[in-house]
Amino acid sequence: MKMRLLWLAVVLASVVTARASGGDAVKPGQAAPDLRLPKGDGTLVSLSENRGKVVLVDFWASWCGPCKASFPALEALYQQVRDRGVEVIAINVDERREDANAFLADKPHSMAVVFDPQGTAPTAYGVGAMPTSFLIGRDGRVRFVHVGYTAKSIDAYKREIEQLLAETTLEH
Repeated sequence: MKMRLLWLAVVLASVVTARASGGDAVKPGQAAPDLRLPKGDGTLVSLSENRGKVVLVDFWASWCGPCKASFPALEALYQQVRDRGVEVIAINVDERREDANAFLADKPHSMAVVFDPQGTAPTAYGVGAMPTSFLIGRDGRVRFVHVGYTAKSIDAYKREIEQLLAETTLEH
């Protein structure tokens, strides 16, 4: 019971923090800031190279309790939708790469995991809490924003991805 209360307090604090900093956050309808970040092997991943696809950008950190549940759930979601023109880019914001590597050691993944220890991407997106996710339409615009993670988050992602995939034309 104490662990559940502690977890709830952490989630609520994250949401309050995110709302307090929400004035600078990228909002639905705005163009998603481009990013160009390295994967573990040094290969650069950019958002612009995925134009025309639906992209879920997820900000996470090794110290984030909800990220321990969201990361494998996002990987499972990616496995379900990747052949339909959906990409997931998981952006790690740990300052120490060793912390991220320890987190990833027992979490096999095929979604793109990139590293941003300087925090340029979360600053560009106005992220105030971990995890925070942005669903970006084929037109490069943010369509949905999720702060925090619960068991219901994946269902919301699935509904929203289906909606974005159903849109057949790019808006310019």
